[in-house]
Amino acid sequence: MKKIVEVHGGICGFQTRIEAVCDDEQHVTFCISSNCAKISKFEQALSAHGPLDAYAAMGPKNSDDAAIAAAACCCCGCVVPAAAMKAMQVASGLALPGDATIHFCS
Repeated sequence: MKKIVEVHGGICGFQTRIEAVCDDEQHVTFCISSNCAKISKFEQALSAHGPLDAYAAMGPKNSDDAAIAAAACCCCGCVVPAAAMKAMQVASGLALPGDATIHFCS
């Protein structure tokens, strides 16, 4: 299954498109395009080890080293790694699709 998500980064203004593809309900590959240089590094780190094991990444200890290494490329407040993991869950059939938002109240 293929799922595409678009992420609007907020105050940074960066736009990211994440394509998550899973052919076996477990191993997910990503194609990520963004105008943020850190997100380009994120994609390289995420793809360096081959397909991401959705079950390992979803486990209680997040035992997939690729996901951990990739997330380190961004700042801790970046929503793109979370969006990629959500796209992975949906592409592998581990979650249903649904929009998520962060809204700042005054």
